[in-house]
Amino acid sequence: MLYDPEERRIRSFVTRAGRLSTAQARAFDEYGPKFLVAYRKAPLDYAQAFGRTAPVVLEIGFGMGDTTAYIARAMPDQDFIGVEVHTPGVGSLLKQIGEQGIGNLRLIQHDAVEVLRDMIPDGSLAGVHIFFPDPWHKARHNKRRLIQPPFVKALCEKLAPGGYIHCATDWEDYAVQMLEVLGAEPALRNTAETYAEKPSYRPLTKFENRGIKLGHGVWDLVFVKK
Repeated sequence: MLYDPEERRIRSFVTRAGRLSTAQARAFDEYGPKFLVAYRKAPLDYAQAFGRTAPVVLEIGFGMGDTTAYIARAMPDQDFIGVEVHTPGVGSLLKQIGEQGIGNLRLIQHDAVEVLRDMIPDGSLAGVHIFFPDPWHKARHNKRRLIQPPFVKALCEKLAPGGYIHCATDWEDYAVQMLEVLGAEPALRNTAETYAEKPSYRPLTKFENRGIKLGHGVWDLVFVKK
């Protein structure tokens, strides 16, 4: 996470504007009005946003959105909120939502720390997904990693009892840090002795498959709110 001197606070990302493809730009125009939720400093009314009442799962940092779209399609009885700052990634997922008819997914293009603080009601989430967050692999940058005690505590406040946090990383030292931080949070219990088996709902990404073929590891962690 990064310190923003103008706002005197911690930021959870590095802004990356990127270039939109024609299809991604069209997706913003066609699907943004329905599926893109504007950030605001007020609790989000899930029933109003989705047009129904269902368990809500928050995904932080969905990248280009392939995994998010897959999970939302596979779990139509749940609603999903994806948070991402990378504009082409948001455009890519909007395109998938429109083309695949995914009705149980809403997107917020904003800093996840602020979204969590200002828009997510306490005790309202069935789960949180954080897949392959920026590892900030240089030791001097480790403090910028998203999974830190204050952020995990904030996540726990938003989870309903029995709600879960599912993290995944392909950096072993980050996996070790995740295990330590999540394990030290008194509101959580680990569903495994250490690392969890990959839950069936999380698909293997093409990068993950490539890494596995090269002998790289992937670590999943699933903790539940007591």
